[in-house]
Amino acid sequence: MGSLRRARPISEKYPMTESSNRQAYWKANVRIILILLGVWFVVGFFPGILFVEQLNEFHLGGFPLGFWFAQQGSMFIFVALILVYCIWVEKLDRAYHVEEDDRGGGE
Repeated sequence: MGSLRRARPISEKYPMTESSNRQAYWKANVRIILILLGVWFVVGFFPGILFVEQLNEFHLGGFPLGFWFAQQGSMFIFVALILVYCIWVEKLDRAYHVEEDDRGGGE
């Protein structure tokens, strides 16, 4: 039997590539977070604060529409943005080859 050599991990062979890949992944992830936080701010700030007088001309369930946008609307948008983030980051994980193992082995 010949001796089998164990292959070195890619991070040992190409340390700069691994580091730059991590930095690019994190930069893309932070960009996604900032975009989604910006959307949340715009949706929570403008309808609930700046356009409240125009929205209050309409009523939903006996309450002014401005109330719904300021209170419940921002919470619904937050939950929707969490779902968007999950989907977006899953695509990012696949693009950078850092997806989680779905087999459930713990590693």
